[in-house]
Amino acid sequence: MLALGGLWYVAFLLSLTCHEAAHALAALWGGDDTAAAGGQVTLNPIPHVRREPVGTIAAPLITFALSNWMLGWASAPYSPVWEHRYPRRAGWMALAGPGANLILALLAAIVINLGIAAGVFNIPASITFFAVIEGSGDYAPIAQFLSILFTQNLLLMTFNLLPVHPLDGNTVVALFVPENSARKWFDLTRDHTFGFLGLVLAWYVFGEIFWPVLRIAIRLLYWV
Repeated sequence: MLALGGLWYVAFLLSLTCHEAAHALAALWGGDDTAAAGGQVTLNPIPHVRREPVGTIAAPLITFALSNWMLGWASAPYSPVWEHRYPRRAGWMALAGPGANLILALLAAIVINLGIAAGVFNIPASITFFAVIEGSGDYAPIAQFLSILFTQNLLLMTFNLLPVHPLDGNTVVALFVPENSARKWFDLTRDHTFGFLGLVLAWYVFGEIFWPVLRIAIRLLYWV
């Protein structure tokens, strides 16, 4: 379990770092340098950990010790004034984080399929969140790491795209509605009470959404 925890934490921290760095870079490209000024346009995890030590260190380690799952969070700051002035740019900024997770999942899928083609990975008889692929000997921890990286990033992408505050999907809505409507949507949903209810709703419905997504992704993974 310690070895599994180490592999999971590396995949978890890599996924969060890429997610938040993508937010920061997209915001900078859109004219908001708030996160860039904090040093978060980087794949170095230290600035992201420094900003959210509880979400990036304590929470994932505690949840793994209690349930064999890692849960946590990170964040990239942005200017609310910039968001209100340019809601569509804010929408792209919000989409960049889940987009980074999709890219990581695709990269993991490519390496997995290369490993299958080379004969170093095999499809396991029983597929779990920790093991969508397996390897023997020196390749076993690599297969487990790639499995976690693949599923972890699918999870982060799917969860963050739910259209409730404070998740990214709440801001992504701005890409699909007129800018004035997006501003009204932000004003309506950024209330603290609405944010709490949004998280409760997201937690309640997430399982119904994620497991079908994961099953489809695994079928595509093996089909490729």
